[in-house]
Parts: sequence; structure tokens; C-alpha cells
Amino acid sequence: MSDKPQKSVAKTDAPDYAKTLFLPQTEFPMRAGLPQREPDILKRWTDIDLYGQLRARAKGRPKFVLHDGPPYANGSIHIGHALNKILKDVVTKSQQMLGHDSNYVPGWDCHGLPIEWKIEEENYRSKGKTKPNFKDPAAMVAFRKECRAYAEHWLNVQREQFKRLGIVGDWDHPYATMTYPAEAQIARELMKFAANGTLYRGSKPVMWSVVEKTALAEAEVEYEDHTSDTVWVKFPVTSPAHGALAQASVVIWTTTPWTLPGNRAISFSNKIAYGLYKVTDAPADNWAKTGDVLILADKLAGDVFKQARVTAYEKLRNIPADALDAVECAHPLKGLSGGYDFTVPLLEGDHVTDDTGTGFVHTAPGHGREDFDIWTANARELEARGINSTIPYTVDENGALTTQAPGFEGRRVIDDKGNKGDANEAVIKALVERNMLLARGRLKHQYPHSWRSKKPVIFRNTPQWFIAMDRPFHLPLEGGGRRAAAGGGEATVDHPTPTPSASSLRARALQAISVTRWVPPAGQNRITGMIANRPDWVISRQRAWGVPIAVFVREKGDGSAEVLVDDAVNQRITDAFEQEGADAWYAEGARERFLGDRAGEDWTKVDDILDVWFDSGSTHAFVLEDAVHFPGLREIKRKADGGQDTVMYLEGSDQHRGWFHSSLLESCGTRGRAPYDVVLTHGFTLDENGRKMSKSLGNTVDPQKVIKDSGADILRLWVCATDYADDQRIGPEILKNTIETYRKLRNTIRWMLGTLHHFDRGEAVAFADMPELERLMLHRLAEQSAVVRRAYAEFDYKTVVASLAAFMNTELSAFYFDIRKDTLYCDPPSSPARKAALTVIDKLCDAVVKWLAPVLSFTTEEAWRLYRPDAEPSVHLTLFPESFDNFRDDALAAKWETVRAVRSVVTGALELERAAKRIGSSLEASPIVYVADRAMLGTLFDIDLAEVCITSNFEVREGDAPADAFRLPNVQGVTVVVEKAVGAKCARSWKILPTVGSDSEYPDVSPRDARALREWKALGVTV
Repeated sequence: MSDKPQKSVAKTDAPDYAKTLFLPQTEFPMRAGLPQREPDILKRWTDIDLYGQLRARAKGRPKFVLHDGPPYANGSIHIGHALNKILKDVVTKSQQMLGHDSNYVPGWDCHGLPIEWKIEEENYRSKGKTKPNFKDPAAMVAFRKECRAYAEHWLNVQREQFKRLGIVGDWDHPYATMTYPAEAQIARELMKFAANGTLYRGSKPVMWSVVEKTALAEAEVEYEDHTSDTVWVKFPVTSPAHGALAQASVVIWTTTPWTLPGNRAISFSNKIAYGLYKVTDAPADNWAKTGDVLILADKLAGDVFKQARVTAYEKLRNIPADALDAVECAHPLKGLSGGYDFTVPLLEGDHVTDDTGTGFVHTAPGHGREDFDIWTANARELEARGINSTIPYTVDENGALTTQAPGFEGRRVIDDKGNKGDANEAVIKALVERNMLLARGRLKHQYPHSWRSKKPVIFRNTPQWFIAMDRPFHLPLEGGGRRAAAGGGEATVDHPTPTPSASSLRARALQAISVTRWVPPAGQNRITGMIANRPDWVISRQRAWGVPIAVFVREKGDGSAEVLVDDAVNQRITDAFEQEGADAWYAEGARERFLGDRAGEDWTKVDDILDVWFDSGSTHAFVLEDAVHFPGLREIKRKADGGQDTVMYLEGSDQHRGWFHSSLLESCGTRGRAPYDVVLTHGFTLDENGRKMSKSLGNTVDPQKVIKDSGADILRLWVCATDYADDQRIGPEILKNTIETYRKLRNTIRWMLGTLHHFDRGEAVAFADMPELERLMLHRLAEQSAVVRRAYAEFDYKTVVASLAAFMNTELSAFYFDIRKDTLYCDPPSSPARKAALTVIDKLCDAVVKWLAPVLSFTTEEAWRLYRPDAEPSVHLTLFPESFDNFRDDALAAKWETVRAVRSVVTGALELERAAKRIGSSLEASPIVYVADRAMLGTLFDIDLAEVCITSNFEVREGDAPADAFRLPNVQGVTVVVEKAVGAKCARSWKILPTVGSDSEYPDVSPRDARALREWKALGVTV
């Protein structure tokens, strides 16, 4: 029957039976009004100190700590931030409700180039002001204070925006990498690498942003389309041992002509077939001349001659690859401005292929990792041959060629705005003048760009600070580590060493990866490959806003430097950082202050700052281990140490090369293990068409607008309903579907709350005394409990949402509640069936509200306060209901599968009758069900199909049905003929029954309804 029975309009004096119905009553509105209600709920959480109560209630439980990957404090949050933070909140809330002490301390990255870049733009470039001179201590400290103020502003803005998403955490005590204790601890972590001998200063080609004037890590680079100049260049053979090649030239191809002044070798492969070729015909004005003799890979010779506009050529002979390592060439720019008068050797390299180019690779060790590796690997042998192995510095920080590139000094590779400079054309012109250019062209390809300035980067050889990946080391303290506690005293943290033998950072990191749980599992292979193949870790940046590389060095005279390791000096530095922040490093007199009685020695203060990835990679050292500043996280005993506690990191999949990566290396280098036990990754958020969001396309989704229009719970539901492991999509249509899903979930909760208005828990019915249908629903509840608990434990939130939506919509609303409405609304107050149904609905409501709490945090809180005002002050202080295994009854469930199959045939037949307008309500029908199978017939023996199918009557017959009876192809042996119900319509329940009128006191209702009316009359209710 309907929740709102119609009143009779035929008789104005007809009794009002609505007073005697147990219709749903609740203050939980159908229209959620989330944008208005959610702020009130947030305020209440603050008023009751929800976070503090969670910590107090969870004391003594195993810890599940989600260490927050610090977002960057430089603008309002975007949809990616919302996805990330909501996922983290669902993790912490669900783990808390699974029985853990699931603490969450939010944090922020505050140092680094993006903030410094913004300050330069807003406070200097846009105003035409000159950037401060960072060699002036006062100017440096003042600029850093501007950066600190900027970061603090955006930290506060983001904090409020994150809180509005419903995220519960220690918002009053977040961590920030720019706080004084954090800066001190980051410096301590660096000093540990200095102590174990893996920190060194070296000269290597690094990716350099000319626009931003700093080295970049791989994680700070993105690859975008770029059009490059390409050249094919001749290197004349000079080695006297190869008289047959005396007139020949080795040909290379490069997309970076500006790197040719830095060329020092040519690489080849012994797996490639090479030949000696002669140009027999070419246009008179061609760069490639008739008679030129060239050495090329056989596979690529044709392509090279085509590019060089050669009209005819011949192969003179094969050249064995194993003979090439003795070949030496002259530099194609030899003699220019008195330079390039050195030998260019041929070196074997595994990176050389014959897919494109010439089969030879121009090797400039100051401009590429592979070039650097092959050059340094051969350095000793080259020196023995009289070849200088020093790597030149041919490009400065401004992208200008230096005096070590004779003839090109001052030519720009890239200008200050990131545009192409004049270096390429100058080099190409010089090659033409020396008859060393064979061909030129242009190529559109993927090229590294800074992800901040969006401008191309260059590879340039610079002095940088590195942490060695393959240098074996012992941890400073076998079995433990110490750090000074702020405010005096010491805080001791145990870090058992996995093995007493020395091993490299790479080996330790790979071992740590293998014992970490990766969600999804593919993350393990991804980060394993990155660690296995990565070069030494570049940790230095030539900027102002960050934690300095707080060490002193002594030059050795060969380009390397000795690092001072002195506990007293280090203690003075970190004590100052604790009290004054890292600005102390740049203050006037800092060198003398920190060196103390060693100030007279020849130690130089390093003024580079740490890469921000080292900052964030060190956060575990103060957030998870600093019992002074983060007491809520004290005494974490991880499973690796025989404890029960778990630490999780959760970020986007790009962090395999970012935060997961740097945290792993930092922790393995100082503690010998990963800082995490579980790593969960999510994809990126795209628009509805699968495109990357951008303001220019106008396809961005602003989480603040979604919250204003629909509420944060809609965003939370979208996050949990998606497959976060892959890229997700969001947009207006997707949000409409999410809102519809939410509406159905809310209405189911609303109906349960309204129905339970009439429930007295003192009248609860025992499981053994319940009707079959109630016991069936408790069996389904047990099944659903197993699914939900397992899904939460496995961080599978899409299964939580999908399974609960199906359970609530299909099992509850469309089946159980639909069937039981007549009993719940119309049965007498004393009815055992009504009380049994209310008992089951109470268990269902309790479970559903709790299961949905991590997802719909606001909605379930609103529901909980109406449902259990006498219980916990917040649903988030409860635990998920324990197992319902004692409710399981597989035999009963199997029986009801048959009943539901029959019901589906009856329902199908009723739909056709309604469509044909032969009936209106299903209560106007009395179906005849024909069952061919005797075993199925026995199953239906004690089932009231009228109740189950919501009709007024029914009949079951064995045997064949009429030919025009209704059938469903997936339910064999069951057919239905729908007949009209016989009798009068009950004025209270609307059933059409022949027994209506048999009660003289209440002649317009059925006998069941008459009994109910007598009970209501006894209770003083008159109609």
C-alpha cells in the first residue's frame, strides 16, 4: 500500500483511518539541503571535539596512520585535491570503524620554486622591480620572509577548504615543512647522509630551467611537443692507423646543434652493420659534395643521403664494428676562435641504435645522462691515450654559451622567457663555413619542459649535490637512531637495521619495495623500475626559498669537495634552526657562528637549498617520529618490528616518481627501510569526455562550486563510486547521476528512520521467533556485512558504494520494504510480525548508516542524531557492526531464490495488466500461478504469495497453464494468469477481499484491520 492512503471523498463523514496507521514519521527531510546543513554539522564536530574524542576512544587499539602527502601551499584547491583528501578521509574513517586508532595529521609543502616564482612575479616582475640580490644576507632573509607569509596565507585558505569537504583530522596542529622544528629535522636528515658518506658534490648534466634558474628533478618535468632544429654533421677521421678511412668522415645526427661545442666523443654499437659510402652525384650547390666519403649504418644510409639531397652514391666496403673503437676524428668546429683542437674518440655504447639518425651518436658529456655515463666510464682509458677527460661547462645558468664554447660565447640556447635563442643558428652557420654540415631539417617531437613555467629545459653540466645510489654504507647507528627533542631532552626512536652488512641505497630501496603492500599491485613494478634505473639523486637547487644544504665543504682542487662532519657544528646548526628557522643559515655571520672554533679553517658554507622533494621525503622523520610536536602519533610499532601498527601513504600515481620515491630513498638512507607499509595510488581526474581539464577548454570542475550547489557529500559519493586506481571522469552529467544515486540512498535511510519512529527496542523479537522473510533479510545483512568489511579492508570503495546501492535499492526498497509496508502500517499494535519487521529494520538501519558513514559523512551524521540520539554523539565514534554470521541460513536463502523467481513472473504479468489499464494498483489483482515442477510447488506451500507479490489474493495450481498465460524465459515452468480480485475494498488497507464487511463493528474493513482498530480504540485513538 502507499505511504499516504487516500481519504474517501464519497462520504464526508467517513472515518479517518490514517490516525490508526503506523505511517513513517521523521524530521529527516527528503530534500537534503546539504549546502546549508553541512556547515552546521562541521560546527558541531568542532563543538564536541570530534577529533579529540576519536583519539580518546581509540586509545590502545592498533594504529593505522595515514601519513599525509603534503599538498603545495600556493592556491585554492582543485578537483584533484578534493579527490585525494576525500580518499584519505574515507581511509582513516573506515579504518577507525574497523577497530584501529586511525589518526590523521594534515600537512603542507611550503618551500620550493612555485612559491618563490609567485613572489618574484607578484612582488617584483609585475611591478618592474629588480629581484633582491641573494648574496646580501639581509635581502635573502627578507625575501624568504615574503615566501613564508605567502605559504602561510594559502595554507590557511586550503585548510578551511579541506575541512569543508568533511575531512576529520588534527587541523589545529598540522605539519608544515617551513616550521622551525621541521626545518631543523630536515637538516638533521641531510646530515645523516653526510655522515654515512653518500652525500657528495659532483659535476653532472642535469635538467636545467633557464627561466627559473634552477636544476629540476625528473618529477618536475613533463614532456610536450617541441620543434627542434636537426643537423647531420661530418667528423673527419684523423687516426693514422686507418689509412683506408683517411678521407672519410663519421656522420652524426642531433636535434640539439647548440651542444656540438660540448662534443667530446662519438658513440657506436657493435650490434650495428656499418659501411663506407661515397657520394657519386649531388647538386652543385649541395652541402654534400660529389666525392664525399662517409661512414654510416647500412640500415640508415639511404635515409641520410635522401636528407642530404644526394642523387647517387655507392658503398665501397663494409666496416666491422669492432674496428671502430680505434677510430679517432677531428671536431667539426676545429680551429674556430682557436678552439676545438682535440681528438674526438669513438666509444662503444649500448644506447646506440639504427632506428633513426646515422648509427652514430654525438656525445657531449655535459649535456646528457648517457653521454656523461659513457664518457666517465672510459675516462681512465682516455687519459691513458692522452685525451683530456675533463667535462666542459659550455652553458651557463642563463642558457648562454660560455668561453668554454669558443666562437659562441654569449649565444643563447633559450632566453629568459623560455623562447629559442640564437645558439643553434650560430653553430649551424659555423658548420656550413667549414664544410662540415651534410644536411639540416626540423623535427616535432616530445621534449622536456618545466611543469611550472611550461618552458623547455636544457641539459647542462653544473656542480650539484648528489646522494649516491650505489655506494655501500652502514647506517650511523646499528639498531637505533636518535634525534634531539625540542625544548630539551631527547626523543628516542628505534629503527632496526635489516642487515648488519653495508649495502647501497639502491639495494636497500629495492628490498623495501618488495615488502611493501602496493594498491593497486602494479605500483610495485612501476617504482621498482624507477629505482632500479635511476641515476644518483640530485638534491640541490640554486634558489632562495627552502632548507639550505646546511654543510661546510673544503675544496680538494680536483673539482670535488670534502664535507665537514662534526657533531658540535651540526648541533649548533640544528639548535639555531629549531629556534630561528633556516633563515639563520643566511644571516650575517652565520659561518663563524656555526663553525665556532673551526672558523679559522678553510671551510666554505654551502648556499644551495635542498630540492623540495628532499623536504617532503623527510616528513616521516618529524611527523611520525616527533613525539614532542605530534604526540598523537607517538610509539608507532610497525608490523615490520613485530608490532600491529600500519603506516599508509596515499597519493596520485605520479608520486611513484615523486613523494613515494623521495620518501623511500630518504628513509632507506637513514633508517634502512621504507617509511610506509602500504602505498595506495589513484589516477587523475578528467572531464566527461576523457580530456585533461584546463581553464582554456572551460572544462574544469571547481569543488567549491559543487559544494555550494550540491554539497560535499555529493563529491564524496562521486569519489567513492569511481575506480580511483584509474583516471576518473567528472562533469555535469556525471554529477547528475551521482545526485540521483545519493537521492535513492537518502530516501531509503529516510524511510527506515520514519518507520522506526514506531519502534520500541524493548519489544524487539528474537531471531528464532521471526518469520521467514525477516530471517531471510538478516541472512542478506550477514552477506552484505562480509562484502562491506572486506571492501573497506581492501580500500575498495567502489564496491562499498555499488554493493550498498544495490542492497538498499533492490533488496530493501524494491523487495523487503515493499512487501512489509502493509504489515508495518496496518497490523495491530500487538502484531508479532510488525515487531519482527521493526527489529530487522533497526538492525538494517544501524548497519547501513554506519557502513555509509566514511562515504556520506554529513548525511549519516544527520541521520544518526535522529536515529540514535541517546547513543554516541557522532556516528563517526562508532565501529562497524560485528559479523552477523549467526544470521546465516543458506538453505532458507536457496528457498527464497525460488520464491523470488516466481515473484518476478507475477510482477511481470501485473506490469502488463497495468500497461493495458485492466488494473490500477496490484491490489486489484488475484493472480493464478501455474507451476509445472512439483518440487517448486512444495517450496511455495507455506508462502503467502499475495503478501510477497503485494496482491489481494492468489492461487497456485499444479500443471500446464493456458497458452496465453504470462511467462518469463529465464524462469522455466512458471506461468501466470492475472484475474481481478474478488470482494470489497478495505477502506483502511485497500486490499480487495471477500471478508470485508464480515465484522459488524467495522463493516468497511477486513478482519485484520478490524482487530487493529479495536486495539487502537483500547489505546484511546478514535476515528
